[in-house]
Amino acid sequence: MARCSCFRWFKGSVFTVLRSVGIVLFTLLSPADAQPTDAEREVWDQVDVVLKDAKGILDELQAYKGAGQEIREAIQNPSDEALQEQAWAAVVPLVGKLKKFYEFSQRLESALHSLLGALTSVTYDPTQHLEREQALAKQFAEILHFTLRFDELKMTNPAIQNDFSYYRRTLSRMRINNVPAEGENEVNNELANRISLFYADATPMLKTLSDGTTKFVSENKNLPIENTTDCLSTMATVCKVMLETPEYRSRFSSEETVSFCLRVMVGVIILYDYVHPVGAFAKSSKIDMKGCIKVLKDQPPNSVDGLLNALRYTTKHLNDESTNKTIKTMLQKD
Repeated sequence: MARCSCFRWFKGSVFTVLRSVGIVLFTLLSPADAQPTDAEREVWDQVDVVLKDAKGILDELQAYKGAGQEIREAIQNPSDEALQEQAWAAVVPLVGKLKKFYEFSQRLESALHSLLGALTSVTYDPTQHLEREQALAKQFAEILHFTLRFDELKMTNPAIQNDFSYYRRTLSRMRINNVPAEGENEVNNELANRISLFYADATPMLKTLSDGTTKFVSENKNLPIENTTDCLSTMATVCKVMLETPEYRSRFSSEETVSFCLRVMVGVIILYDYVHPVGAFAKSSKIDMKGCIKVLKDQPPNSVDGLLNALRYTTKHLNDESTNKTIKTMLQKD
């Protein structure tokens, strides 16, 4: 009986949230439908400044071609000064872009902290927060969408790490030989180390947000951790039910909205897995992981490989002994 009672509560709470929060995701492409209230305005304005730059960052990353040819020619002809100069001239502006992306990750983390502070405060419970602060919930979803998309693009572009590695090697050699290096002032050694660590991660933006969420929880010890984990699990559940229920899915205006919802679902699962003491895959998790994985696997072939890989390789607790074997099997590569 207790189990049935719990299920009725769970089902009821999900559809209560869907009714009031669903508009946040349904109206992704209609900004007028999620305008901030006076109470949300201050945080919304701060985050909006960051989100306005997000599309430009994605466009620049998508167009990033790298300096592979110039680098290869310089390496193959080490005594040809002209080729060395050409490679350096090609790499320096690209490193400027990589620095810009890294600095944006710091701004994104700051925006995330502001949103978490608003959406997890003790003023309301998680459902009430999402009902009353739909504009902020939408911004949170947009940050997750950006993050997963950025990492998908980064993972398929090996030129990024190759360019930066060449830059650092060449800069080191120039210093040893006391050769003035154009571009050194823009990225000093300390910053270069941080940027290198950032891009060394397979999913750097997701790691930034995961670390940022963990930091938020540790810095706000007076705030019950459930305020954060329940916010994340509620958003995951909303996305899952909207994607698997024909009545809701039929209201999506485009496949891009479907992709948005899928990325948000995966993003909040990963954040939950980092913040919750036992993670998203434990029996006590408030996220239906089997259901979420099934939703991903029901999508067209190859369309969600990046999202499945994110669950396979960037979560914290998937390989714990306590993780259900069925879940591990579902996430094995076919």
